Amino acid sequence: MSSQVLSVEDDAVPSGSAVLRAFKIIEAIACSQTPPQLAELCKQVDLPKPTVFRILSTLEFAGLVGREPGSKRYQGGERLNRLAGQVLLSSPGRAARHAILEELVETVGETCNLTIPNGNAVMYLDRIETGWPLKLSLGAGSVEPLHASASGKLFLGYMNRRARDRFIRQSPLVRHTQRTMVDPSRVSEELDRVRQQGYATDTEEYLSGVSCLAVPVLDVDGRVVAALAMHLPSSRLGLADAMEFIPAMRAAAEEMAQTVDW
Repeated sequence: MSSQVLSVEDDAVPSGSAVLRAFKIIEAIACSQTPPQLAELCKQVDLPKPTVFRILSTLEFAGLVGREPGSKRYQGGERLNRLAGQVLLSSPGRAARHAILEELVETVGETCNLTIPNGNAVMYLDRIETGWPLKLSLGAGSVEPLHASASGKLFLGYMNRRARDRFIRQSPLVRHTQRTMVDPSRVSEELDRVRQQGYATDTEEYLSGVSCLAVPVLDVDGRVVAALAMHLPSSRLGLADAMEFIPAMRAAAEEMAQTVDW
């Protein structure tokens, strides 16, 4: 998906089209690397401040956009994020992505999933369960916290540094298990490691007894648009042993990137 906001010629837009103006604003928010403020949005969409503010108020009421906690910056709302996920779930590449996951599960012998960021959480797009009796059942549409999941750490680690620091500073780092990282400085150090090593781990930080290993799915511009992850019941396979599957996971992630026009 291009980071450039599409421009619509004036003569191609019905005069005063509120729907297309709203879409233009949504698109500007979605394509911004850092959640924009009102003044920045006005400049991007070339509309007067009262008009943009009025449309944003409506979109916010509808759950399509929201504001970052404690700031005046706008980001995609939960409803918009769910819609984006549903579009990908029903896209033509779904069967191909599912097949890639199936092949990866055959290779690693553990449950694997494909996730995307969803506001302050991670949302499952697809998941293939292992055949082992002991497994974790989470279907498409399930969510996990960003700071306590391997996929979430990937999204945060590759995020613009300014936006990442703002997330750590403003978002509640909820403790889910005794191993959840809740100290902001420790989380920041962990995310630096994720960016450097190119993969992320979750050592029973969200669910006791379950660890996770995740690698990024990159678009043509090198941005992390999804994550490919493997869940590991700690009693069966430790993270140290699971590291041998990173090359197979990265190869699957490269295939996954070809299944949709991100």
